[in-house]
Amino acid sequence: MAGDIVPIELGLTEGNLFTLWAPRWREGDDEWEAFLGLEDDLYALPGVAELVAFVRTDDDNDLVDHPAWETIKKVQAAELVPDDRHSYDLIGVPELAAEDPRPEVLGELEDALEIVRIIGEVCELAPVTKFFTGNPILGAVTVGTNNFEGRDGVDLWVRIGRLIAKHWDDVIDALDAVITVPKVDADAVTIAEDELAAAASAEDEDEPDFDAEEVVLDDADDDDEQDDDEEDEIDEDDFWAGVGIDPIRIYTDAGEFLTLRCYLGDDPVFLGRKGTIYGFGSQRALTRFLADNDDHDLAKLSTFNDVQAAADTNEIEYDVLPENVYALQGIGEDILDGPRRIDSRQLDLAVELLTDAADYAGIDTVNEALATTTPLGWFVDYAINPDPKRLAPSGPFDNEAEVWRALVHDFEDRLVRRG
Repeated sequence: MAGDIVPIELGLTEGNLFTLWAPRWREGDDEWEAFLGLEDDLYALPGVAELVAFVRTDDDNDLVDHPAWETIKKVQAAELVPDDRHSYDLIGVPELAAEDPRPEVLGELEDALEIVRIIGEVCELAPVTKFFTGNPILGAVTVGTNNFEGRDGVDLWVRIGRLIAKHWDDVIDALDAVITVPKVDADAVTIAEDELAAAASAEDEDEPDFDAEEVVLDDADDDDEQDDDEEDEIDEDDFWAGVGIDPIRIYTDAGEFLTLRCYLGDDPVFLGRKGTIYGFGSQRALTRFLADNDDHDLAKLSTFNDVQAAADTNEIEYDVLPENVYALQGIGEDILDGPRRIDSRQLDLAVELLTDAADYAGIDTVNEALATTTPLGWFVDYAINPDPKRLAPSGPFDNEAEVWRALVHDFEDRLVRRG
């Protein structure tokens, strides 16, 4: 989970607070992990709107040098609402550990312990790190294992529950002490609140709430025509949607690349030639290339003349959507820590990129390596689609990490910097 920034929700003494977590990423030979904050303070906000406003208006925090910071500043407010997997009820951990060790209980407890352990390491909280290093049996809390079956398993579960009951108050006190609620621009909060309300309203409208017998067909036809008109307006206003091409941004150990991709039916086509993808270090370099060159596979598109004309007059911008940002650095190292330690969204995007690039090059190595019958394929499928009822892949994961690195290396060989 390198190169991504994840919104998370922490249930603490003062209530539910919202912040950002940047799982491990690499810069050259250095590896980093961070939370939204500054020096010794971990910033947490009382609501998503406040978090959105802070991200958009503050440039004095520990995440500003993260490769995805500029992207996270531009996302819609609703995209900073933490998903269920990244919402942690830390106050409720002792009660959770007192329940029966069902798969869903183990999954929730494992996630809560893991995020607390990471905060303890990143923020150098002695009571937290001492709690984990001094109690290695906490590592038994893993979904998909049979650690808690039989008499010995029950005894182990009881011991873990007692440890948490005895020491968790100290852990929570350490977390509370490092939390700081920063000031936020009130106008920016209002804008974010309006965006969140609009997103919630749109989501409600997407869910039909009517009696099918009361639908008037003529009205439905009118609505269809109106929807078509609105879609046409969106296509006319959005240059890239109109030409059917997406700008994409790729982060590798070799640096940052901007390029283009489209789909002809289900077949991905990149800005490149014969399976080689052309990457660019700046928007200016990409624009200059598009204006001056047509010796590449995107030139075959009927809409490429529109792209070239816009590039020729320099009337072209590259607004990369979050779902088209791919970060490959460090994922091989993250695999070594297991499927529940990796950012599933980041991995899913990386798999999409490697698969598309391999299909574009006409090679089968990626699909073969990621088949669910292979160790790496099973690992990836479990990480992206976690299910507490399934048996989790068991480590060590050296082989899976080695195969993943080979896939990335092969991709990087076919990603050529052109400017």
